[in-house]
Amino acid sequence: MTKSLVIVESPAKANTINKILGKDFVVCSSMGHIMDLPKSVMGIDVKNDFEPKYIMIPKKKKTVSVLKKEAKGKDKIFLATDPDREGEAISWHLYGILGKKKNIYRVVFHEITKNAIGEAFKHAGDIDINKVDAQQARRILDRLVGYSISPLLWRKVGRGLSAGRVQSVALRIIVDRENEIRAFITKEYWEIEALLRQGLVGQAELAKDIPDAQFTAKLDKIDGKKVEIPDKEKAEEITGQLQKEEFVVSDIQKKEKRKYAQPPFITSKLQQEGFYKLKFPASKTMRVAQQLYEGLDLGEEGNVGLITYMRTDAVRISKESQDAAKDYILKKYDKQYVPATPNKFKSKKTAQEAHEAIRPTLPFREPEGIKNHLSVDQFRLYTLIWNRFISSQMSPAVFSSVTVEITAGKCLFKALGSQKIFSGCSIVYEEDGEQKEAEKTLPLLVVDEKLILINLNPSQHFTKPPPRFSEASLVKALEEYGIGRPSTYAPIIQTIVGRNYVKRKEGYFYPSELGIVVTDLLMKSFSKILDLEFTAKMEEDLDKIEEGEGSKIDLLKDFYLPFEKDVESAKVNMRKVKGETVATSDVCDKCGKPMVIKWGRHGRFLSCSMFPNCRFAKPIPTGVGCPEPGCDGLLIEKRSKRGRHFYGCSNYPKCKHMSRKLPSKEE
Repeated sequence: MTKSLVIVESPAKANTINKILGKDFVVCSSMGHIMDLPKSVMGIDVKNDFEPKYIMIPKKKKTVSVLKKEAKGKDKIFLATDPDREGEAISWHLYGILGKKKNIYRVVFHEITKNAIGEAFKHAGDIDINKVDAQQARRILDRLVGYSISPLLWRKVGRGLSAGRVQSVALRIIVDRENEIRAFITKEYWEIEALLRQGLVGQAELAKDIPDAQFTAKLDKIDGKKVEIPDKEKAEEITGQLQKEEFVVSDIQKKEKRKYAQPPFITSKLQQEGFYKLKFPASKTMRVAQQLYEGLDLGEEGNVGLITYMRTDAVRISKESQDAAKDYILKKYDKQYVPATPNKFKSKKTAQEAHEAIRPTLPFREPEGIKNHLSVDQFRLYTLIWNRFISSQMSPAVFSSVTVEITAGKCLFKALGSQKIFSGCSIVYEEDGEQKEAEKTLPLLVVDEKLILINLNPSQHFTKPPPRFSEASLVKALEEYGIGRPSTYAPIIQTIVGRNYVKRKEGYFYPSELGIVVTDLLMKSFSKILDLEFTAKMEEDLDKIEEGEGSKIDLLKDFYLPFEKDVESAKVNMRKVKGETVATSDVCDKCGKPMVIKWGRHGRFLSCSMFPNCRFAKPIPTGVGCPEPGCDGLLIEKRSKRGRHFYGCSNYPKCKHMSRKLPSKEE
């Protein structure tokens, strides 16, 4: 009997699927895309309906040769690439290379398990050309933007720079936030808390030794208006008046609150929680998730796919997995932890409703049970996914909340209490921040009850600017604005960091001088490209193409005609930063001539004023001296091969001092 050929993207995935399919199948991997647009030229025939000029990726020629050899004599060929646009495009290219006359079928599955693979092969079909068109439209759009604007930046700023249809918008979001922070004016304000307790007036000294009867209340209103205390003088005035007042319970409100289960992970939420809980960058979260999806060796079980496909916008889960989760919860906990009707969640988008959320392929496969077969990172991420999924199928947590209003003259204080009555879904999983909300109990108070004032605590505060973006909050912002898609969040971040447009400092993104300048240039010449609503609308239009409701050619034409005019205008009108210089008091180490500050691909640098006759250049010192004893060098900012920023001594290699942080000048 002739074996059938199955083609997937990666060797790990091939190993797992080969174990499931058995000896009648040969499973090979394409190692990702085999065709792409050429790197040396645009590769888009704009005049011929934007026809892409695909070429075989040079490094993939050997792989393609192997696939062609394996395809010979096979009755059937199954293309089992990933179930998204990129996977569909890979299958489409494979279909063209291996011969359209053969019995070639497309199989789609969202988890690598025996049942899912079996069902996929039973319902093998054709390539979804709508998905291919959507992927091609995105690739062509990105190429048109990148290969039109990047050369402009080379001429106007420095060689090696790049612009992208989505990456430049992400950079703009970071730069806009930085501008908000710089424009923010800090204001002083004060708060007043009262430490109170139940008991008879005159027992304040005794109350200090009975902490269970004590509680704090915060000043909320004065004369019925929200309190605003601008300075210390006003705080002291209010505090002095309050010392004379009687504190009386004026109102008590009790409520029962329910904290409902969160849906299982979609890609963006996994990246956010991966950052908050595990300190994983988005790229690491996706890399480890891919390993869990493609399959890992579990000893006697062999290679097993542990989670469903990790690139998805959908929160839907299969009935089988829902039933399995219910069975697990009933056995592990109690029937009260299972909701009367199964929890259902609604996705924001519809383009990927065929997908499922990210969940464990087998709910009964507890993380602790397979811990010895996983790396530390694999175990931690699998635990996060498993916990979130099990929690999503549980009853809500129930809290009892109490709000007590206390009157003191014309002032109104509020005290808040909260206590968990039933843990519900929170017994398995709490979102970042929830676990930090400590329960706070209040004494059993009654209306009109008089309270003892132990002391008043006025405290100074200052308004804070909006925070800079972390990986998690940037992914959240991109998702909320509709910029990019699950597969693009991590590459977007990698690109803007790798291009030196932003820097990571203590977990947050700071735009570099270069990033700010490039954003300013692009905003002035390509405001539409950097417009958030325009970019989000483009993503929606790509979704419509995938759903068969839009035209690839119409989308490209509508985009390109005005864009082409902007490019021509920018060639003439864009500011040429590259030619700008700033004189300095430094002299060239080689020829002794004055040094000037210039712009380049890594930002500003010191260059000999005699360039090109003298090509000496060096980074701009920070002005902070090297902390090494006896060294007279200055620290300069550097980048490692992986794009990480650090500070090194200007006397390198004589002095090899390196530090992640820049010490203050006083140090």
